[in-house]
Amino acid sequence: MSSNIHSVVIVGFGGMGKYHAELIKENNSLEVVGTYDVLEARRTDSAKAGYKVYESYEEVLADPAVEIVLIATPNDVHKEIAVRALQAGKHVICEKPVAMSKEELQEMLAAADAAGRVFMVHQNRRWDEDFLTIKKMYDQEIIGSLFQIESRVHGANGIPGDWRHVKAQGGGMLLDWGVHLLDQLLFMIDSKVTSVSSSLSFILGNDVDDGFEAILQFENGIKAIVEVGTTNFITLPRWYVKGIEGTGIIEDWSLTGRLVTRNNEGQKIEPKPIRAGVGLTKTMAPPSEGATITEALPQPAALSSSFYDNFAAVIEGTAEPIVKNSEVLRVQNLIEAIFESAEKNQVLKDFDMYGEGK
Repeated sequence: MSSNIHSVVIVGFGGMGKYHAELIKENNSLEVVGTYDVLEARRTDSAKAGYKVYESYEEVLADPAVEIVLIATPNDVHKEIAVRALQAGKHVICEKPVAMSKEELQEMLAAADAAGRVFMVHQNRRWDEDFLTIKKMYDQEIIGSLFQIESRVHGANGIPGDWRHVKAQGGGMLLDWGVHLLDQLLFMIDSKVTSVSSSLSFILGNDVDDGFEAILQFENGIKAIVEVGTTNFITLPRWYVKGIEGTGIIEDWSLTGRLVTRNNEGQKIEPKPIRAGVGLTKTMAPPSEGATITEALPQPAALSSSFYDNFAAVIEGTAEPIVKNSEVLRVQNLIEAIFESAEKNQVLKDFDMYGEGK
């Protein structure tokens, strides 16, 4: 944990900005000292919450008491806000998706290097317990070596909010939720993505995607299926993973799920044919009694610290970032490959930035 408390100003005091403010209250490393928002109603909300309200972004940057700028605005203005903060000598936390393109992100990283300041992206779902449960299963081969990972989030409410419907502001589900699911996979699987094929959904008639599906093939043999949907009135499981020795399922964020593994100690009994529809099948018959073992999910893995504590420690030079900028750049590049694959209706290869900048 940090030995100091670092001052933060939140730029963009909407839903995500307020969420950051509440989480930071529970943190001993950072303290929100003020906010800035272009909307008067949000400045009023900030004042009621007891924060100093800055009347302009220039005022934020000119205040020597401000160490960190936390960006929680629509995606299209992240770069300008971040670069100006870095040039003013502030450290920066930026909401995801970090930028509108990998070129924008590279400009932000160059500004951070030139200023000698810390720049980190809030890829907070690396800390989700459902993901950390799967990561433990992957790392420890609890159901054997995993060869297929299916990661989905489904809803039936369409695209939420206002700017998320607008392409020019970085809307759409690939940028909103896809960035999380892809970040989790690349953080967990230390292997190059050798191919990706994808499709985007525009069922709701917006200019941006209301969902997508991507199939990733990794060099180490793992196949990953990633899907986001906003027109799913019956949802598929959050995670479905297949290993050499068993299968795991996590239904939801409440960690409802189980493992079913091969019982290597049990007597091997040839499956009997069953009637399926108008035919018989032995292949799809259920395993004989005693052939499998059903178990509870393992306890989630644990990361070394919270996002905020890690950020403070990186500032102080006592830790490496859990969310590395080279990893964020790789995710951004993968997102662009998914857009391109969908647009061209092609399988893309030889695009991954794996190993670059490590």
